[in-house]
Amino acid sequence: MNKHDPVMRFSHVKPEDTQFVGGGLRDFFLYRDLGIADATGGQVICHLVKANMPPSEGTGWHRHDCDFQIVIMTKGWAKFMYEDKPTLVKAGDVVHQRPGIVHYLFDYSPDMEYLEIVSPADFKTVDMPAPTDRVPPVTPWT
Repeated sequence: MNKHDPVMRFSHVKPEDTQFVGGGLRDFFLYRDLGIADATGGQVICHLVKANMPPSEGTGWHRHDCDFQIVIMTKGWAKFMYEDKPTLVKAGDVVHQRPGIVHYLFDYSPDMEYLEIVSPADFKTVDMPAPTDRVPPVTPWT
């Protein structure tokens, strides 16, 4: 895992300081860096994630090699499979994804946006076999 020396810089990022950009983990999402990875010397990453295009294949089954991860849904909704359980996460909901949980984000609304906080910032994503083949269908955008 992350073995960076702790750095605790003051950080204040305003909406106009950073933009949503592609090039993150998923090409169908846009990411807005909130400066926390830099402020903590890589101990924690905090970014906003939003839908960029309609769901087709979703994220696929995977897990993250991390010590801590939460998702705070700020707008819209997303549907995840956590192991074999479908889970609807709506605006205002908070999900603690325990380390190593096998999951799959397979559907989301056009206005979906969430805040994700993960430690360490350089966490890895590992493809995993599907624990179930019973994934509900995607909701088409109109």
